[in-house]
Amino acid sequence: MTLAKTEKQTTGRINSVPELAVNSVAEWTAGEYLSMLQSRQVTATQYMTACLDRIEQLEPNLHAWHIYDPDLALQRAAEIDAAFAKGTPLKALSGVPVGVKDIYNTYDFPTGMGSKIMDGYTPGNDARIVSDIRLDDGIVVGKTVTAEFAVHHPGPTVHPLDKARSPGTSSSGSAVAVASRMVPVALASQTAGSIIRPASYCGIYGYKPSFGLLPRTGVLKTTDTLDSLGFMARSIEDLRLLFERCRVRGHNYPISETALQDETRQTIGSRPWKIGVVQGPKTEFETPEAKAGLDAAVSRLAAAGCEVTDFRLPGEFDAIHDIHERIYSRALAYYFNLEWNADKTLFSETMQNMIESGLTVEPAQYQDDVHRQTQLSRQIDKAMTGVDILIGLSTAGEAPTGLGAADLPDHCLIWTTCGMPAISVPALKGRDGLPVGIQIVGRRYNDYLLLAFADHLQAVLAE
Repeated sequence: MTLAKTEKQTTGRINSVPELAVNSVAEWTAGEYLSMLQSRQVTATQYMTACLDRIEQLEPNLHAWHIYDPDLALQRAAEIDAAFAKGTPLKALSGVPVGVKDIYNTYDFPTGMGSKIMDGYTPGNDARIVSDIRLDDGIVVGKTVTAEFAVHHPGPTVHPLDKARSPGTSSSGSAVAVASRMVPVALASQTAGSIIRPASYCGIYGYKPSFGLLPRTGVLKTTDTLDSLGFMARSIEDLRLLFERCRVRGHNYPISETALQDETRQTIGSRPWKIGVVQGPKTEFETPEAKAGLDAAVSRLAAAGCEVTDFRLPGEFDAIHDIHERIYSRALAYYFNLEWNADKTLFSETMQNMIESGLTVEPAQYQDDVHRQTQLSRQIDKAMTGVDILIGLSTAGEAPTGLGAADLPDHCLIWTTCGMPAISVPALKGRDGLPVGIQIVGRRYNDYLLLAFADHLQAVLAE
């Protein structure tokens, strides 16, 4: 196994991804690779080798990986090639290289969770999603860097286009690994905005499915009502592929399964798309360049036949950021109570501050905030009955300067708090030419409808 380096980074611009010498095979998405594999135009070993070459070339600068094992990855790719050559049918993810955020259990890699406390911890099992991926012959290349306990204190990962910029915090390793073509897809998580923001900053797709559709078994828990899992990819096709392989299904999940199979919820038929442009808390922080790009995209949707209206969040949502903060910090204080009492100095200053804040939140206040979370979730679901999709910016602007820089306030945690599915679509540029995503959001459990609109938005913007 190879441990990623963690030296302090120097600042300054680095070359953009397309300008770097690269094995062109690594540019393929998972879907493109699988098509070529099925037609025997490439082998799993060739695709894996291209991705590993990319890691060897870029990892010393980008630090996307906590640990990875090229020999093990090549061994598993060779096994897939040998089985296919003997006539064994391919599976849905045969040979697809996958990065796994280092909060998901893996039986063959330690799960350090970005923390001194857990460094070297080996759970001896796989998270359920990781197991699902392996059962479909996806190959875990290694564990991507996460913020400490997936909260706010950043790891060593740097932005793939500018070392001086933040790549996002919690899921930064997964985002950078995908954006720099080290792997086509990666697992991520979001308790506030840690899928959508890194995807926006790094210029890739990020998808947070509806709360509850991805099982959290074998994954670090920091909160009961906010922790959400999801994916990083470079195509909508790959997001859909991972969602299909990993989501819960069947009679044990009657509410979500009924909604996901309801065509009236998941399709629009022949009528136009009904789009609500988000107007609400924190919109005032959006940078002029990002806002102008969003306005232009919305105009193109309208010209393409979409029915576009402003969607103003009800006044009750003005308090949602404070509600989220209290739920988050109180849950951290609860779940890390043992480690805190043993030695609080093993936590970063950022984590210490959040736990200390959480300790001041009374149980009655926490219970009231969770109740208000439920009420807000129901309220926005009802308010969306007149629109199919909400659209806004993924982040207020492009990546801020400084690895530990604070993100400008945005809408990400609103959708997380309400359990709604969200996708960041790489579509815009900020003032300095760095990526900014467009965020699209659906009603809870309308995930297939959201993925269908992502396809439509991509097609409109490509015209």
